[in-house]
Amino acid sequence: MSEFKYKRVLLKLSGEQLAGNQGYGIDPKVINGLAEQIKRIRDGGVELAVTVGGGNIFRGMAASTEGMDRSQADYIGMLATVMNALALQEALERAGVYTRVQSAIAMQEVAETYIRRRAIRHLEKGRVVIFAAGTGNPYFTTDTTAALRACEIDADVFMKATKVDGIYDSDPVKNPDAKRFERISYLDVLTKELHVMDTTAISLCMDNKLPLIVFSLKKEGTMEAALRGDCVGTVVY
Repeated sequence: MSEFKYKRVLLKLSGEQLAGNQGYGIDPKVINGLAEQIKRIRDGGVELAVTVGGGNIFRGMAASTEGMDRSQADYIGMLATVMNALALQEALERAGVYTRVQSAIAMQEVAETYIRRRAIRHLEKGRVVIFAAGTGNPYFTTDTTAALRACEIDADVFMKATKVDGIYDSDPVKNPDAKRFERISYLDVLTKELHVMDTTAISLCMDNKLPLIVFSLKKEGTMEAALRGDCVGTVVY
């Protein structure tokens, strides 16, 4: 019997996390460490899908504020997520984990085109599925993509890895007295304007009764602890 509380999981990784301390690009040590953590979870019987951002390479929103056309900027950002997905796939397969990258933008030479039923079948066969290129549409964040894919594959939980160990009532970097929530409702997240994710992603999770765990990857083993149900982050219900 699996030690983990959840059977099927959608994990959202930001592009910045893949950069590590170098701030840009992909840090091999970071991505190899992530691959080892994911392998342990997969070996524990969890069906795991991953959505990865592209902020370590290109941020569409930032570029659009500097005058670039928003749609064009978002498309470039989507391509950045494909690069990260392929790098994560390579690290996972070196660790002995079978993976499939599914892209919302067709690029058959390097990735499968996203098909919901095929993604679910891969999960059932024990493969890790990495979703890339967002939704294939501009104006949607990778958080919204992750929430959408989690609902589509009938995930038991949506896990969002962040820089801090949960959701606080104010910015813990600026306010040392900030209080961390162990549990909070989606409605409170919206009304308190806590900015965990964009409102589209929050609404998708809330409408589909999908639990969200917000946690930090800075400490080794936090992902596994969160999946066991330990209090290592914030659960949004």
